[in-house]
Amino acid sequence: MIYIIGFGAIGRALSLFLVARGRRVTVIRGSVNDGSRTQEEVVVELADGTLLTQTIPVVTLDAVDHIDGLVVLTTKSFGNKDLALKLASRVQQTPVVILQNGLNVEAPFTSLGFRHIYRCVLFSTSLILENGVVRFRPVTDSPVGTIQGDVSTLQEIVSQINTPWFPFREEQHIQQVIWKKAIMNTVFNSICPLLETDNGIFYRDAFALHIAQKLISSCLAVAAKAGVHLSPEEIETGLINISKASAGQSISTLQDISNGRQTEIDTLNFEIFRIAQQQGMEATANDILLLGELIKLKEQINLKS
Repeated sequence: MIYIIGFGAIGRALSLFLVARGRRVTVIRGSVNDGSRTQEEVVVELADGTLLTQTIPVVTLDAVDHIDGLVVLTTKSFGNKDLALKLASRVQQTPVVILQNGLNVEAPFTSLGFRHIYRCVLFSTSLILENGVVRFRPVTDSPVGTIQGDVSTLQEIVSQINTPWFPFREEQHIQQVIWKKAIMNTVFNSICPLLETDNGIFYRDAFALHIAQKLISSCLAVAAKAGVHLSPEEIETGLINISKASAGQSISTLQDISNGRQTEIDTLNFEIFRIAQQQGMEATANDILLLGELIKLKEQINLKS
């Protein structure tokens, strides 16, 4: 059994694809916990316009006493502390795969002694349209790597969750990829919401790309000091590829702000700045912090309105 925690855009798409491939799947809602059990119709729109439909069993955490299988987290990372506490009594030897972007999002689970933790870096975009259809676009295979665990379990995890529509692969150097995606996400989630524009801005507009390059440079300096060495060329290439592939779509932080929801900026700008502080590099990361603070302010204004 695969338990997917979170019934947002990624959780819905992943659950549909897995059920379509014959996997046994239960979705656990991340934001509601009333003990209910329902069957939900999920519709996903692929890049070519094809619509896939499946009926998915959906429960809340109070309806599940014990979890025996694979746990996949697709919830927002700001809820990880609370979720880790709730899962600790239900999950023992069960592997937990975290499908969240950002730095150190696994910390609440490692601190509580979870023994099998794996990180997936998402290279896809997913959006719930007004009619409830999920628009899903993969950019490339999403890598999965080990935080705590073994190689054989990693291989089994990838074989369980991999599908033609939402591809995954094993990654032995997952921290490199985590940092690479975190830096790209810092750019997208800082600049696009402030400009209130779609993801395609960086390949359409040279000045937007110039601002992105400056932010990338600051992030890379912090990463290098933390022992992760990446080139500006590989970050910029990835940024532009994602910008092209998801042109016309809004980044998750802009979606959250527009809908009056909390964002995940804490695991991006603020976490990079925290790491910079540990390394005595506050001045290098001041631009990262400033953009994060502006996003946080915009978030708080919309939460109040």
